[in-house]
Amino acid sequence: MAPLRAITRRAPSSATTPIVAARQTPRHLPRISQRAASTSSTTGPSAASRARTAVFITGAALSGAVVYIYATDTRAFFHRYVVPPLLRFVYPDAEEAHNAAVSSMKNLYSLNLHPRERASMRNTNGDADLSVSVFGTHLANPIAISAGLDKHAEIPDALFALGASVVEVGGCTPRPQEGNPRPRMFRVPGLDGLINRYGLNSRGADNMAMRLRERVRRFGKTVGLDEESVLNGEAGVPPGSLLPGRMLLVQIAKNKETDESNVEAVAKDYVYCVQQLGRYADVLVVNVSSPNTPGLRDLQAVEPLTKLLGAVVDEARKTDRKVKPKVMVKVSPDEDEDGQMEGIVQAVWASGVDGVIVGNTTKRRTGIIPPGVGITPKEQMTLTETGGYSGPMMLGRTVDLVKRYRKMLDGHSWRALVQEQKLADEAVDASIAGIDDTITGIPKEGLATKSLTATAPATEQKVIFATGGITDGRDALKVLNAGASIAMVYTGLVYGGAGTITRMKDEMKTEMNASKA
Repeated sequence: MAPLRAITRRAPSSATTPIVAARQTPRHLPRISQRAASTSSTTGPSAASRARTAVFITGAALSGAVVYIYATDTRAFFHRYVVPPLLRFVYPDAEEAHNAAVSSMKNLYSLNLHPRERASMRNTNGDADLSVSVFGTHLANPIAISAGLDKHAEIPDALFALGASVVEVGGCTPRPQEGNPRPRMFRVPGLDGLINRYGLNSRGADNMAMRLRERVRRFGKTVGLDEESVLNGEAGVPPGSLLPGRMLLVQIAKNKETDESNVEAVAKDYVYCVQQLGRYADVLVVNVSSPNTPGLRDLQAVEPLTKLLGAVVDEARKTDRKVKPKVMVKVSPDEDEDGQMEGIVQAVWASGVDGVIVGNTTKRRTGIIPPGVGITPKEQMTLTETGGYSGPMMLGRTVDLVKRYRKMLDGHSWRALVQEQKLADEAVDASIAGIDDTITGIPKEGLATKSLTATAPATEQKVIFATGGITDGRDALKVLNAGASIAMVYTGLVYGGAGTITRMKDEMKTEMNASKA
């Protein structure tokens, strides 16, 4: 019986096996179908999700591109109406605001996020042509940025990107110097004016030369040329600006500690700057007009100025480069008496300088407040600060000085040419008279006139750049029509923001187009 019980027990257990299997089978099949269903259902949402992500990324990229293009365009609203007032609010000290602006432009340029002038989308057919020729270089427009904004040649390319054809860096002294104690720069917002007494703070000629040399070498790598080849014009661009149709000016000055009464010592300061910086400049600017360096303006007297400029010109002609840098002298707006101006003109012609930058900041405080304009007590107090003033009300004085310098420079040129020709004619007359005793049939005056008009070599006109009070396109046209080749801005850029140059050129075109209509 025991075996039977065992069999009996096995029988139920073995009998249940097919039943369990039968029960498990229908449970197993739905699981497979559920997995298939879940797989097919997740395939749809995944594709849709990927599509939504792609649309989002594309939209974000397009939005980013639009924001980038707008934010880096000089015509953007906030470059004029947000950034300048914000800098004045965040940095009550004007020098700190200046340093922050320079540092920001330097960093933004390195990231390719700097403001730059872009071609207008509007139809420009028939627009007035702003191009000019200066020192044999064809420039796209007659607008320049004055020295002082980029004192140490840290951001020349970022400034070129704003649309100016000419950028002036400096002033640079042969040895580093701190300049005057702070505070040394002051705003007069009610007049859109500035007062500064920096005192030519400089890191020295060696430091600036190192920076400009590195700039040339970086450019050379991009075009596959070495430094010497770039400087000798093999890249097809000016050796200073490194951009077609642009010019880089480097302003040089003496150290404060150099005795201004020792003309030879002063000349050595300037000559050293030429030796270090001449290779990297299209034009060297001799600053003898800063009001913040004691005794510097005394160098504008005829004799010391002639010696100083002559030494600079001679050294510039020795520059180790195929095309030598031109030389200009920057003169004060306060030296405005006829005798003072005639002396400067005489020194310019005697030394061989190529041109004059008319204007700088002024020590005077008369005539700088427009009629009917009120200023705050704080601004009235600011106007009593020692230093050079710059602002819109300087324009009238600048236009007047340009007209007078143009007349004097051209008049001196003509007189010098007539005198040279007169001496040549007298030598010819003496030679002929010695052979034939007399000349018959041709009056002496007629011979001189004929020789002057037919055989005399043309005397190249001295170039004038103008700075002081220029804030918009109409101001620029006034100084250009007065006889200047280039209109330079500084304070107008501080208050008008990064779009100032672009705006000025648009205003000039509008005025010129209206005059043609």
